[in-house]
Amino acid sequence: MFRLLEDDRGRMESTVTIEIDGYPVIARIGETVASALLREGASWSRTTPVSGARRAPYCMMGVCFDCLMLVEGEGLVRACQTLVRAGLKVQRQTGPRKVGPSC
Repeated sequence: MFRLLEDDRGRMESTVTIEIDGYPVIARIGETVASALLREGASWSRTTPVSGARRAPYCMMGVCFDCLMLVEGEGLVRACQTLVRAGLKVQRQTGPRKVGPSC
């Protein structure tokens, strides 16, 4: 559905490789983690703590919090507000976030 576009000279814009759930994903410099996730065809970014229902990026402006993901091991990060960078490791957030010394 979404794809990287070529510029007027037929070249791809500058890209980096990030990791989503352990799989390499090519992302464009300046785009967000949520947009890279959606372009890869992923239908969800997290599950709800109570029912386990899947949620996906929705508003893409940081208001709805449906795009929460684990970014570099830190939970509750809004993927729509996080810019990609080379080597970034991202995971879907499933269930409630674990907090405290026993994590």
